[in-house]
Amino acid sequence: MTGQRVHRTSHAVEVAAPAGVVYGLISDVEQWPLFFPPNVHVERLEFDGTNERLRMWAVANGEIRSWLSHRVQDPTERIIQFRQQNPQNPVETMNGTWIVEELPGGDSRLTLLHDYTVVGDQAANVEWVERAIDTNSRAELGNLRRIAERWTKFDELILSFEDTVRVNGPAELVYDFLYRVGDWPDLVPHVSSLELTEDAPGVQVMKMDTRTADGSTHTTESVRICFPHAGRIVYKQTATPALMDAHTGEWSVLPDESGVTVSSQHSVVLREEAVEQVLGAGADLTRARRYVREALGRNSTATLQLAKRHAESAIRVL
Repeated sequence: MTGQRVHRTSHAVEVAAPAGVVYGLISDVEQWPLFFPPNVHVERLEFDGTNERLRMWAVANGEIRSWLSHRVQDPTERIIQFRQQNPQNPVETMNGTWIVEELPGGDSRLTLLHDYTVVGDQAANVEWVERAIDTNSRAELGNLRRIAERWTKFDELILSFEDTVRVNGPAELVYDFLYRVGDWPDLVPHVSSLELTEDAPGVQVMKMDTRTADGSTHTTESVRICFPHAGRIVYKQTATPALMDAHTGEWSVLPDESGVTVSSQHSVVLREEAVEQVLGAGADLTRARRYVREALGRNSTATLQLAKRHAESAIRVL
């Protein structure tokens, strides 16, 4: 620990759900982008059942930040401690604890503690970090409460699926097509417009207008994290269509001896209260799941087919 002043914060929320459900959501860190609005992507690098090392990406005060984190899980006490490794400036050190307590009657209390130091302890930097922690902690706890309190409907509300296409062409060209998302308005018919920024290599922030099957257009905002050496692009929609509370996904390009498998994976949390508003009176979650599956699958499969054509056409030209 340096000689800097240690700042401490505490945020708490009561949740009308069992403590085990709440702890399970906190411990399953790879699902955080689905449940926590600020979190974009989490890669679990190591995990032995107690200790884990993570690479995390999240939005902080409108910026995309990334860091390594070490966590220690204690499911018996329902406590998880964490420590950022090599945090980004102006954070010098960042530690914290998740605590889940069982309340009388079966409800829970979730507490999130932080202690941190700031480089130079300058007032403007301290304010920046304090605002990021407060904004993100409130968003995380509020949304986790909302999700946890619907735990009996998880199987209906959460939808995951994958579409796959085989390509007889170079994996590099398939990945190139998926990476060059800024060109999609000219290449992908259902994309009508797209604004893209990439201030850090491989971290893309975009706003996209997509045409739906009925001819209307909806706007989404997303953050994409690109892993070119692994043939992966993961993303999270930070502004979703009305029917979805959250939407994460991944494009993956996997070469083998006979060609390339390219896939599009989606995970969605449905917004139950919007189902009838979007799909009409009497519509239920079953219909919403089918509608989202068909809509997302149609667009992603069309994009996969275009990536396939791009790669295979280049081979024919050569």
